[in-house]
Formats: sequence, structure tokens, C-alpha cells
Amino acid sequence: MDDLPPPLIVDILNRLNDSADIARCRVASSIFNSLFREVRSINLCCSVERYAKSRWPLSRDSITPFKSILKSLISELRVVESVSIGVERPLHTLSYDDIEDENDDLYLTDDNFVNEWLPRVADGLKLLSISDFWVQSCWRRSNVLSPVSSQCNNLVELAIKNAWLSVDGLNPMPKLMNLTLEYIRLDDEDLNKMNQCFPSLRVLNLIGVGGLKDPKVHLLHLEKCKWTVSNAVYSITIIAPNLVELKLICVRPRTLMIETPSLFDLHLSLEKADNFKVQEFHKLTNLQLESPNVQELIHKIPFGKTIKNLKLVSRGSADSELSKFGFGSLFGVFPNISSLTLTPWAWSALEMSIWPEDSGVRSQMRGLKEITAYIEVHDFETTLSCIFFILENCTNLSDMNVFIHRDVVFHVTSSLISRCMVHSPKVKWRWGIWKEGTRDSWLPHCN
Repeated sequence: MDDLPPPLIVDILNRLNDSADIARCRVASSIFNSLFREVRSINLCCSVERYAKSRWPLSRDSITPFKSILKSLISELRVVESVSIGVERPLHTLSYDDIEDENDDLYLTDDNFVNEWLPRVADGLKLLSISDFWVQSCWRRSNVLSPVSSQCNNLVELAIKNAWLSVDGLNPMPKLMNLTLEYIRLDDEDLNKMNQCFPSLRVLNLIGVGGLKDPKVHLLHLEKCKWTVSNAVYSITIIAPNLVELKLICVRPRTLMIETPSLFDLHLSLEKADNFKVQEFHKLTNLQLESPNVQELIHKIPFGKTIKNLKLVSRGSADSELSKFGFGSLFGVFPNISSLTLTPWAWSALEMSIWPEDSGVRSQMRGLKEITAYIEVHDFETTLSCIFFILENCTNLSDMNVFIHRDVVFHVTSSLISRCMVHSPKVKWRWGIWKEGTRDSWLPHCN
């Protein structure tokens, strides 16, 4: 190990996901110890075991405070470009009702604590990630954005999780390009100020941000956005002329307004919206739609005719409105799709509505090249007839991926596979199994 070039050793140390491993390397090797100060990244995570020991009377006096570890590390390093601190994921599941914890040893967005170490690294810092301990942070409003925005002039990426944030003292950060807020308490005016202070954002992730009523994202340079919205919002507005990729998960907003003319990839999940104000997507190519009212959404939202890859995700029962939405309606709205994915609910609904079909629809189906279907096989002959109908009308179909529910008996699965492959031997078949809550898997001997 001592024969390795020093730059390579420093690179190895920088790639370690846990700064505790760096400490072990220092003990194991003198060369590692001598080059330790050149490390530019800090990754510290408080484990469940450490948290438990810090609360146990027999061990808590021997546990070094988590905050002290960070401050010690920062004092020893020459230049720090990345700081990532937080608590282990199982600690996120604890609620204030489950445990009484009025300490602040894991209240990591405490601006007094941040001001103790941030000035030492602020000039060189490019990435900052703080994942708080919600039990300690949910009832304390943090002003961490004020020192971060005033001191970290070169920060490119910022992530804050499990905190109640204030925007008091927030300053413009023109270099910030990537922002993640996860399980954060905010108000509408706070989000509006972020729109103003982070004008150069390219990537925005808003995951479970609560407290918003009429949230609005208005960012001229935004290219990628993932937004999961709480149930309580009244309206959602997204104005982003350069947005290319959007994943929006919401429930029942009163109004949905989307102005994203450059959108290429859209994943939209919602139950219903009373009022849509959506411009036509002239560049949209990939669409994943998840809703129990998918037929209504398809006819109310101008998705455009450019979609090539379409995925309809299960969110209801086969006897719902989608049962009226067959291949005729599907290809009437999306005449140019070449790849189609149907999850169980969508497949079952289409099984019920494939007859009759006119010649115009059959000609549109000829453009389809790949289908992925998740099926349950409630009625063997109906499922087989639906597959044969697709094979006979989609004359350019080259790939058929079929996932059969894991609970379907073996002889039914085997018979379905053999009859389909005999019927269309030129199609590239891939067979797999699926079940709720488990990972899909391929059947190796049938592909």
C-alpha cells in the first residue's frame, strides 16, 4: 500500500462513503495518515447503534458527541469541497410520539452549530448535504439557509432533509445548480423567495415538502424536476421554459398549471384536478401516467402527438372508467407510440374493451414495436385472445415482454407461454413474474 502514488491514495480516501473508514485507514497505514489532510470530502452518518449508545446510561459518557466529530474533522483538513452529514435511515422512521428527545445533539441544521464550522470551509465548499433528525428538528425552526447563502459563494449542490426551514436572511446564490428539499416544512412565500434567490437551478427535488397551499415553481433555467406534493395543496404551478424532465406526484390539486414547452420526459401521478391550465407539449416523447381517472386526464391534458414511449400505471380497478378506454381511444390520442407498458389494471381494462376495433385503429397499431404487459390471467382464453389480437394487428411488433402474476398456477403459466411462442415465433419473447411488493424477475428458461 505504501508504494501507491500519493495522488492515488488521496483519490481513494476521497471516494470513501463514510469518514469513519478514513480514521481506520489512518490507523492501518502511516502513508494514509500522512496524506489525510489532503482529503476534500466529509461523509458522516450517525448510526442507530451510536444513537442507542448515546442514550444508554452505561455507555453514553464514552460516546464522542456527533457534532464534535464533524468539527474535529474540519479543523484537520486543508480544503473541504463536500460535506454530507446526517442520521441513518431507520432513525427517520422515529416520530416524536414514539420517543421523547429534547436534546439537540442531532439537530444538525441548528444555525448556531453550523456557524461553528461553516466559516472554516465555506470558500471551497461545492456540495453540502444535511439530513436532520426529525424528532429533534421538527419543533425547532432553522435559519441555516442564512449562513449558507451568505458564506458559501461557490456552492453548486445543496440538500436539506427532515427540517423546518426559515428563509429569513436568505441571500441570492447564483452558482447553486442542484437543490434537494426532502421532508421540509415551508410556506408559499418561502418557496417564492427560493425561486428568486436560486435563479440558476438546473435540478430541483421537492420531496414531501409540507406547509404549502398554492406552491409555485418559476425557474427559467430549470432542466430536471422531481416534486411530490402533499394532500393539502390547492393549486400547483410550474413555469420552466427549459424543463426537460418532470416527475410530479400529487393527489387532488384544485388547479394544475404547467408551462414547460421543452418537456421531453413526463411522469405524472394524480387522482384528479378540477382545472387544468396546461400548454401542449410539442416535444414530449416519454410519458408515464398514473391515475384512477386516466381516461379523463388523457382527454383533458394536451399531451401532443409526439409521444413514443407510453406507460399506464395501476391505480384502480378494471371495472372503473378505464374499462371504457380501449385500444381505439389509446391510439387515437397517441398515434405515434412505439413502446407501450401496461400495468395490471390497465391490461385488465384493455382486455375488456378490445372489441370491436375499426381498420383505422389497426393501421395505427402497426407502429407499435415493443409491449411490456403485467397480467393476472383471470380468464385464460380472454388473456390469450387479447395477446393474439395485439400480435395480429401490431405487424411491426418485435419485442413482447410479459410478466405473469406469481400466484398464477404453473400449468396455466406454462400453457400461456407455449401457445404464444408457437403463435408468433418471430417475435422476441421475454417472460417474467411479478407480485405486489416484490421485485420483478425474469423466467430464465423461457426467454
